[in-house]
Amino acid sequence: MSQIKIFDTTLRDGEQSPGCSMNLKEKIEVAKCLERLKVDVIEAGFAISSPGDFESVQTIARTVKSCSVASLARANTKDIDCAWEAVKDAADPRIHVFIATSPLHMEYKLKMSPEAVLEKAAAMVAYAKKYCPNVEFSAEDATRSDVDFLVQVVDAAIRNGATVINLPDTVGYTTPDEMRALIATVIERVPGSDKVEFSVHCHNDLGMATANSLAGVLGGARQIECTINGLGERAGNTSLEEVVMAMHTRPDLFGEHTTGIETTQIYRASKTVYNIIGQTAPINKPIVGRNAFLHEAGIHQHGVLSNKKTYEILTPESVGVRVNNIVLGKHSGKHAFEARLKELGYELSADELLRCFEEFKVLCDKKKDVTDADLEALVTHSATEDAETTDGYKLDWFAVHTSNFTTATSTVCLKLGDEKFEDVCLGDGPIDAAFQAIDRIVKPVEHTFELYRINSISQGKDTLGEVSVKLTAENRTFSGRGLSTDIIEASILAYISAVNKLRAYTARKNKEE
Repeated sequence: MSQIKIFDTTLRDGEQSPGCSMNLKEKIEVAKCLERLKVDVIEAGFAISSPGDFESVQTIARTVKSCSVASLARANTKDIDCAWEAVKDAADPRIHVFIATSPLHMEYKLKMSPEAVLEKAAAMVAYAKKYCPNVEFSAEDATRSDVDFLVQVVDAAIRNGATVINLPDTVGYTTPDEMRALIATVIERVPGSDKVEFSVHCHNDLGMATANSLAGVLGGARQIECTINGLGERAGNTSLEEVVMAMHTRPDLFGEHTTGIETTQIYRASKTVYNIIGQTAPINKPIVGRNAFLHEAGIHQHGVLSNKKTYEILTPESVGVRVNNIVLGKHSGKHAFEARLKELGYELSADELLRCFEEFKVLCDKKKDVTDADLEALVTHSATEDAETTDGYKLDWFAVHTSNFTTATSTVCLKLGDEKFEDVCLGDGPIDAAFQAIDRIVKPVEHTFELYRINSISQGKDTLGEVSVKLTAENRTFSGRGLSTDIIEASILAYISAVNKLRAYTARKNKEE
């Protein structure tokens, strides 16, 4: 059996895409999800890019113990020094060095000759090797590089100590046949290629990232670089859930190639990441979308009722989607609550369990039946609630007056520590009025409102409403999420969460300056 390693870059390539930034606690929560998934490598960030990135890479390296932790580094000594300092306490640290090798990148971005790039690649891999035995080298824009030159660079990297060679499709340009041929050609032409692992890192600009990555495996790659939900710059990266389940479902094509991923953790990881970045899965998203296991056409329903394999090539249970929706209510005790969470795959600490159970009992007073979807929403909301939200402003109470013939009015009272602040505003609807009242109390820096989304957690008119908001300030995104059976309350909670993050970021920035 040949194991294909999964290198997850959600916290680096995924997080740097517009609208997907995360704070430290959110990154740690994602890292824990990746550890439960049993990925082989977590690329925790680009350590030198900012003090915040360095801190998150270092913290994740010290927290994660069952997989390798990597930091990206450009081919220069300063980047490599910083990367090593960030990952050196990891159980299995990795330095990931890259330099562009395509004519376009070398001429216009690097402004270096091919000879200089070759020399730099060799020297910086050797420099990283002094720190760390686990060194990955990436030839950026490999799929638009001259193959003869690419072979020289890869040969130099291997001779100077690289243990993993990544040939990325940086701009999503190539096709599956080309990717398979490129990997096979480089492996065949480079001496010592059998002593290292080859990797693929594909972007989805033409919608072929998953196909290209799988083709790379057929060409000889033994590592796939990917992200949860396919997050990443522009159109995104290879989707972890897609490549993993493709190999899992088609052993006839991939033979003995398999991954060590715990597939039953896929849905949980997907939902956690979407919650953190304030997004929901497109309804037709493969594996994790709402419609992935639904059948509406009569002929499909008849087939599935006769034999699920007629229209389901994988089961919802295999990726952690629960279909036995056991209902809990106000008379359910703590033990039943805890037992159901364990069945859903959630192991909580005593404090987390108590907090979630208290929220569950409050919900039971508002909602007749509490479903698995409601429980998952409560737990994931609690898990991703960060210190900036906890230590910031909290909602004390609110009141709204609105109709279709008067201007909406909202009064909001917030708490900050032991102090209370109250304000009232008019607005274009009760939510706009409430948000304006919050702004008058908190006085956040100038920002733009990027997103306001309402999502129904389950069925029924008493369902939990999940509201996501995104604010943008100084080229950064701050997301917030609120849960309540009252959609106005959920909106206020989401906005307070986002404003608290913006406020905390502003305070940190001012302190650094």
